[in-house]
Amino acid sequence: MEQSYKRQKLDVWADLTPEKQKAINTYAEHFKSFLNQAKTEREFVSTAIKELQAAGFKPIAHCDKLKPGDKVYMSIRNKGLAMAVIGSLDLTEGMNLLGSHIDSPRFDTKANSVQEHNNLSYLATQYYGGVKKYQWTTIPLAIHGVITKADGTVLPITIGEAENEPVFFFTDLLPHLSREQMSKSAASFISAEQLKLLVGSQPLADSASKTPYRDKILSIFHEKYGVNECDLIGAELEIVPAAKARDVGLDASMIACYGQDDKLCSFASFTALAAIDSCKRTVVSFLYDKEEIGSEGNTGAQSRLYELFLMELIQRSLQRFDDLLYNRIISRSYMISSDVSDAFDPMYPEVFDQANNAYLAQGLCLIKHTGAGGKSGSNDANSEFLRSVINIFEEARLPWQIGTLSKIDMGGGGTIAKFAAKTGMQVVDAGIPVLCMHAPMEICHKLDLYYSYLAYKAFLLEMNLLADDK
Repeated sequence: MEQSYKRQKLDVWADLTPEKQKAINTYAEHFKSFLNQAKTEREFVSTAIKELQAAGFKPIAHCDKLKPGDKVYMSIRNKGLAMAVIGSLDLTEGMNLLGSHIDSPRFDTKANSVQEHNNLSYLATQYYGGVKKYQWTTIPLAIHGVITKADGTVLPITIGEAENEPVFFFTDLLPHLSREQMSKSAASFISAEQLKLLVGSQPLADSASKTPYRDKILSIFHEKYGVNECDLIGAELEIVPAAKARDVGLDASMIACYGQDDKLCSFASFTALAAIDSCKRTVVSFLYDKEEIGSEGNTGAQSRLYELFLMELIQRSLQRFDDLLYNRIISRSYMISSDVSDAFDPMYPEVFDQANNAYLAQGLCLIKHTGAGGKSGSNDANSEFLRSVINIFEEARLPWQIGTLSKIDMGGGGTIAKFAAKTGMQVVDAGIPVLCMHAPMEICHKLDLYYSYLAYKAFLLEMNLLADDK
């Protein structure tokens, strides 16, 4: 007789029918194609908006009144995105939300970036977010971003992705001369100031300049893109791996690509919402910028522009708005903070709490609290809400697991959950496990990607008002 007091986990492999395997592979191909086009937050927003428009979404500014079934979105300064489907229930019943971030660790060019050193040309860079600097040397890199010209024209730039385009490198020292370098710690044997991007080795012809190699690069930017040095000072140019998403393993069961933290969960979140045509409670998905540097700025999760979108939803749905109404609705709203989780790596077992860690191919990972040490900087979800989310996944027969980030004093990390929770809504973290988090190429499992998409969709559709919030 089966013991009811023990959790009966779903056997994902026994439950995997040919139809499900086909759906998993189809969704994985969509994901790979999407991320190949969306390596930066700006690219993610523009690519997502195209898919949202194809699914019938309209800019919220174009809708004076909103009714059940309406689909709307708002770009957050082209680096974040808010989207919603209006439900049949009155908005005073609250909303169901997903929150993820679309920025990823990378390198940005400095303002005065074009330099020359000993007959070689470089772009000086600044690392963004948590990176292991040594992982970025000697791999092909691409330049993505925008340059704003004096007349206000915003020029998208992508160099290094097409087969006929050059790529760029951060160089490293040869092993024969690395004895002193290799004696240093991993955190220091490559310094931040050494990570200047190699972009040229040819001087400007017939130049009397004292910096002909630097001038050659400036002339190329001018000839190809019509920009000058002043334009480059105000540019946003990001250095990312020049590599496409690829299947991993002889069984092709996994995916490697750049930026899975957190474009992986962002993709699952926005496609889950985009697939919804009707719902009871209004459903919302936020794609935030700047999470990797503390969710700061006017496009990060602490920006009130995302709140503005919710205010617009309320005003255009109810034709009225005030602070008391807004805060009552928020207090009855529920969010999954959808950010990736660390997958257990058998090569480094010493840092993981194996009984409380996420594993590949076990589904979406719920994380009651993040933070570090004594839960510092954590949201720490309420028991009633966490149990309700678990119930949804159990009833939908979707695989899920519970996890934390490493052994208690081994490290830690945070998500956007704590910022959403400050508004008064109930929030819990639930993300997709990855290997090699924050590396130039990260790895996820196709099964986790697909089932997390289904889990996010189930949450949006099935999460109901809790008794304590009525």
